[in-house]
Amino acid sequence: MTPLVVANTAAWIATSIGLGMWLWSWLREKDAVRKQRLSDCGLVLVAGAILLRIVAQERAMNVIDWAMAFLAPLFIAAALWRLGRTTAPKGPPV
Repeated sequence: MTPLVVANTAAWIATSIGLGMWLWSWLREKDAVRKQRLSDCGLVLVAGAILLRIVAQERAMNVIDWAMAFLAPLFIAAALWRLGRTTAPKGPPV
């Protein structure tokens, strides 16, 4: 197994899990906060997998690859920020 095959397999696994989280949040989850958290986790996995595919590809990057390379980290950062904002409060309520 080459590193390219491992990276491609990991990217597809992360994409599948991320899409599954999105589908679960859209179709099954009723709690608004949990729905947002599942959606954000799915977004992080899918965007990370896209970045992994861009890094692991053997061809030259095209315009769409460059756009994804710049936009995906912004979406990942926004999702991680929202995940941090929606955590359960620590300690007794004030």
